[in-house]
Amino acid sequence: MPELPDVEEFRKVFASCAQGEVIRRVDVRDTGVLHGVSARRLRATLEGRRFGRPERLGKWLLARTEGTGTEGTGTEDAHTDDGPACPTVLLHFGMTGRLVCGRPDDELDPHDRVLFTVGEDRQLRYRDQRKLRGLWLAEDDTAVARLLDRQGPDALTVDRKAFEAALSAHRGRVKTVLTDQSVLAGLGNLLADEILWRARLNPTCHANDLTERERHRLYTHMRRTLRSAVTAGRVPPRPSWLTGHRDDPTPACPRCHSPLRHARLSSRTTLWCPHCQPEGAG
Repeated sequence: MPELPDVEEFRKVFASCAQGEVIRRVDVRDTGVLHGVSARRLRATLEGRRFGRPERLGKWLLARTEGTGTEGTGTEDAHTDDGPACPTVLLHFGMTGRLVCGRPDDELDPHDRVLFTVGEDRQLRYRDQRKLRGLWLAEDDTAVARLLDRQGPDALTVDRKAFEAALSAHRGRVKTVLTDQSVLAGLGNLLADEILWRARLNPTCHANDLTERERHRLYTHMRRTLRSAVTAGRVPPRPSWLTGHRDDPTPACPRCHSPLRHARLSSRTTLWCPHCQPEGAG
């Protein structure tokens, strides 16, 4: 499932493919991925505008536009009190979504849901097999804020003080708190397990029971893990990482070689080392 590093990679794909380019055509091949907007309105709002620099918040990708659309009342010369409205496409990738950059004449994939033809010969494709999330259209920054109002601070940019305050304020299990997007945006199942394993904290301990030293250690390992994962463009299944052993027939800890344990925690398969992360390790 795409997590923060994957979406950061999608942001780079978007920027290299479509940033600064005029949106020549929008083709919606499956309206099941559109939320709160019709295919007709999406086309009327976007065609003729230019994509700006894409941004990311947690697992969300924000693609603001510039200029004026070519058709549709309400999209041409639309203004807010603070100046011209800048419609924004918001993308969420669910479990199987991704962005692909190619050419308009490239063969279509069965899971290509929305196609943005930009510039002279490029096409950005939103591809998603399971269609669990999709695309939203916000007419201005107020609408963007409304769509994202339940998102916590981004895990890659949150400072230590805000991170530790968020953990201290929640009584839930630390794994559950880390993956709660309203607490911290961007961490998913793989990252949370990896970070807790590196910090030697049991995933079932309660977040507000962590000592200051443990919260500091958790923050440090979160930052290090995210930096490595963003560089790789994913949560890499390296042999030295816990992630690299999730699918082993008999998974063992890459640090101490003890058998790994797994269980369901908040509907997620959680993996940990009972030796490195014993109960009460928190």
